[in-house]
Amino acid sequence: MADRFRGFLPIVVDVETGGFNCKTDALLEIAAVIVGFDDSGELVRRETHRFHVKAFEGANIEAASLAVNGIDPDHPLRPAIDERDALGRLFREIRHAIRENNCSRAILVGHNAHFDLGFLNEAIARSGIKRNPFHPFSCFDTATLCGVAFGQTVLARAAKVAGFPFDEDLAHSAAYDAEITADVFCKIVNSFRDVFEASLP
Repeated sequence: MADRFRGFLPIVVDVETGGFNCKTDALLEIAAVIVGFDDSGELVRRETHRFHVKAFEGANIEAASLAVNGIDPDHPLRPAIDERDALGRLFREIRHAIRENNCSRAILVGHNAHFDLGFLNEAIARSGIKRNPFHPFSCFDTATLCGVAFGQTVLARAAKVAGFPFDEDLAHSAAYDAEITADVFCKIVNSFRDVFEASLP
C-alpha cells in the first residue's frame, strides 16, 4: 500500500451535513471506509466506520439539506455523539490502519472530495484535535476520476457504468455513499494495475 500511493493510505469518506458551508453548517453524519489489497493484489473495500454526529452549538441546519439526506437531528432514537468523540473513534481506527499498512498518513478519497475534506477539517478545528491523520489539503476526488474512467461525474451514474447497483433509497446515507465511492475507486485503481507495475524498477 505504501508503495502504491507514495506512503499514503486512501480512506474513503462521506459526510452528511446541514448545508453547504463547512464553517457554519452542521456535520450530522460521517463514514469512513478502509481499503486494502486482497490476496490477488486487487484493491478492495474493507471495514466501514460510521457515526451520527450532534450538531455543534450554534450550527446552521438547512431544511433543504435535511430533505435530501433524510436526517432528523432531533429524533430521540438517533444515536448521535459529539464531534470530538466521533472523530476520536474514527481516527483511532484510521491510525491503526495506517500502521498496519506501513503508511505515513491517510489521504481522503471522496466524491467531490473537497466538500468532505472541508467539513472534516472544520470539525477537527472545532474539536481542538491536534493529531489529524489525514493530509490537510490533498485528496483523491472520484468525481474527477469517474469523469475520466467512465464519462460520468454523478456517483449514481458512474457506479452503474462501473457495474455496481445503486439504490436511490439508500443514497445520502454516509455509509452507503462511502461504500459505493470505495467500490468505484477500487475499480479505477485496479484498472491501472498493469500501468503501475510496469513503472516499478
